[in-house]
Amino acid sequence: MRHSLLPLSLAISVALGPTLGLQKLHAADAAKPGALPLKKIVLFNSGVGFFEHAGEVTGDASVDLQFNVDDINDLLKSLVPQDLGGGRASTVTYGSMDPITKTLKTFAIDLTQNPTIADLLGQVRGELAELDAGKAMKGTILGVEKRKHRVEKEIIEEEYLNLLTDEGLVSVALPSVQRIRLLNPKLDAELRQALALLATGRSNDKKNVSLRFLGEGKRPVRVSYIQESPVWKTSYRLVLDEEKAPLLQGWAIVENTTEEDWKEVDLTLVSGRPISFVMNLYQPLYISRPLVEPELFASLRPQTYGQDMAGADRDFAEAGKQARERQIDSLARKATGAATVPMSPMAKSGAGTIDVGAASTFNSYANGRRANEKSLSLGDGVQSAAEASNLGELFQYEIETPVALPRQQSAMLPIVAETVKGEKVSIYNAAVHPKHPLNGLRLTNSTKLHLMQGPITVFDAGSYAGDAQIEDLPPGTERLMSYAVDLDTEVAQVTHGKPSELVSMKVQRGVLQISNKQSREHIYTIKNSGRKEKRVLIEYPLDNTWKLTAPEKPTEKTRDRYRFDVAALPGKPTELKIAEEQLVYTAIAITDIDDASLAVYLRGKNISDEVRKAIADVRSRNAAIIQLRTQHARIEQQINIISQEQTRIRQNMQQLDRNSELYQRYVKKFGEQEDLVEKLRAEAMTIQEQIDTVTRELSDFVGGLNVV
Repeated sequence: MRHSLLPLSLAISVALGPTLGLQKLHAADAAKPGALPLKKIVLFNSGVGFFEHAGEVTGDASVDLQFNVDDINDLLKSLVPQDLGGGRASTVTYGSMDPITKTLKTFAIDLTQNPTIADLLGQVRGELAELDAGKAMKGTILGVEKRKHRVEKEIIEEEYLNLLTDEGLVSVALPSVQRIRLLNPKLDAELRQALALLATGRSNDKKNVSLRFLGEGKRPVRVSYIQESPVWKTSYRLVLDEEKAPLLQGWAIVENTTEEDWKEVDLTLVSGRPISFVMNLYQPLYISRPLVEPELFASLRPQTYGQDMAGADRDFAEAGKQARERQIDSLARKATGAATVPMSPMAKSGAGTIDVGAASTFNSYANGRRANEKSLSLGDGVQSAAEASNLGELFQYEIETPVALPRQQSAMLPIVAETVKGEKVSIYNAAVHPKHPLNGLRLTNSTKLHLMQGPITVFDAGSYAGDAQIEDLPPGTERLMSYAVDLDTEVAQVTHGKPSELVSMKVQRGVLQISNKQSREHIYTIKNSGRKEKRVLIEYPLDNTWKLTAPEKPTEKTRDRYRFDVAALPGKPTELKIAEEQLVYTAIAITDIDDASLAVYLRGKNISDEVRKAIADVRSRNAAIIQLRTQHARIEQQINIISQEQTRIRQNMQQLDRNSELYQRYVKKFGEQEDLVEKLRAEAMTIQEQIDTVTRELSDFVGGLNVV
């Protein structure tokens, strides 16, 4: 039979008066921490926000703030408390992230396993307790035992508490106990603290952070920190009018995901990319340490070791010197009759010296003074961000009216409401739409504000015209934007290629370097079916390997495309021709080029006489080598034919009588063939030597050949 811990805890809490722990809690309640209102927020579009609380405190005071557990790491990384009235910020306390079971095990009474009353009493054996079990009794807890009883036909198990009282040993059935009171105040306080920890463990998603300020009188304090926040966003509305300048209206979208309402806070929106990261500072870190066992040795005899002789000589000389000094000092005291006290090295240095300990204290105080004089100012940090915006690194919107936004709510705040410069254009890109351009606007940021990237809803002639998107737009800069398909305008394109043209040729160190020019044309035909002239921007891919020859230069040039501005008249086709050329370089070893290719190169127009002569010379030398190799191959072929004939003759001679006429004729013919083979082989060797000589001469000639 198990009994819940709750009745016992209630009984203990009712029966006991204030303990030492409760007295501390009451003292803390008497000086209840004050609230510090949120005054300033700076939101960045990098996912963090800067929050600043400011207010007044009196004397030694505490300020409590509540945060989500997930935000504690950012808080520990960035929290800056400041006492601006002569006091100082002291400790910052917050609930540990250790598992509650780990913390509970640190108490004298372990509540980690939801103990029964019997389990709890078993943990406090030897402690004095007072209980009410029909009558009041007091004694020392010996333990809890289980006994079996027969009740009708069933055997049940019942727990009994054993006590040592003044009257002797007493055993009381636990079900009959109405109230138990632990008489050890310290143990009772431990139990209450463990129960309080269990209660706070139910709300682990929230943590209270308490900041302590020490000082005198009423004075201002400030607390600031960085916290994860949703990225603030922007959206725009652009109203187009034929007779008026475009009107741009911009809105900032912000969300309050903090744990408190924003009440009349100063809000600043900053766009930039400050580096921000999360480091796990909240999670307690434990490292495993090796267990080192003491080594056990057998009983050893003490050892003595001889001294180094050089050291012994130095010690002997020093001992003699000290003996002589003591003798002289003794004679001096006898002569003067005064007792001399040995001076410390610091005293010997003369007047004005400072004790080393005192110097350390003074240096620490001076360093502390210097540290206090150079106090941290978070206002300066924010101002630096504003100054950086003037350099183009960051830009910000300061909301003039204080903002009120309840927690877990979002809001749209107006940040731009001004006219801007804009010119209607049609933008054609074949990769976007092969037939029609897009209605667009050449938008110039004529305001003094840095327009952050975002969507734009376009209204034209009093109705919705489409959606667009812009990138970050600093003051004075210009961007193109498109918002709809221009169905009144059509574009057709045709591409023409031209044959490759030899531009130049040169020979350098035997390498023939050839330059060919390739050309291409793209012709765009624009047809405007509207009633007014239109400015059509033709976007053409930019390839750095091709050179633009017509038009001479584009209207605009981006990282990856050209733009050409064309005036398209209504009802009349307009043509744009884009011409490009490209030089292609080829390098070939002149000896690797066949005779037919060399003949083609010789017919080229843009070749100098020197190059022609060099090519002709190489061609002639190559022809000579080819002729010699042909002769050599012909001789080798004759030798092979004779060798095959001799093989046939040998086979026939094996079948004949050596004294026969045919055998003798074969012998004569075989001898004539051997003479011819020797002659042919001599000729082949001579031709091979000529080939080697001519080939070497060609290689030397080509290696030193440099003509343009």
